[in-house]
Amino acid sequence: MKKLGLLMLAVLMIGLSSCGGDNANKAKDAANNAVEATKDAAKDAAEATKDAAKEAVDATKEAAKDATDAAKDAVASVDGKSLFLNNGCVACHQIDKKTVGPAVKAIAAAYAGKKDDLVKFLKGEGKAVVDPANFAVMQPNLATTKKMSDAERAALADYILNNK
Repeated sequence: MKKLGLLMLAVLMIGLSSCGGDNANKAKDAANNAVEATKDAAKDAAEATKDAAKEAVDATKEAAKDATDAAKDAVASVDGKSLFLNNGCVACHQIDKKTVGPAVKAIAAAYAGKKDDLVKFLKGEGKAVVDPANFAVMQPNLATTKKMSDAERAALADYILNNK
């Protein structure tokens, strides 16, 4: 709106300058002033836009940090026992007796001090060490543990290893 007013003033001044004489010089000066005022207004608008963009970027960064913190909190609360019970592991693995698969206590004993190896197995990247002959039965179920996040596999491994 301010720019439009300044532009109209410039046009008016140019029109007056065509009348000649002292008024022409005044009109020319007024037109130059209008041009300078328009440049200043454009500069102010650019700075305001830049400031608004910076504020938007800062707000976005803060929101991303909050989302990351919330995700970390959610991962920290991963419960290995719930994963074990809710993902079908309990159908083949009982705590202290062998059924379709080895007992959880037998798995914990075989992987004692080797959590990384157990996580690797759950990721589908390690060999079966407890009951290799029965691995073919477990292999289709690894699809479930492969889909888990690293934090979930670690929580599941912790649950298993804590059942000694």
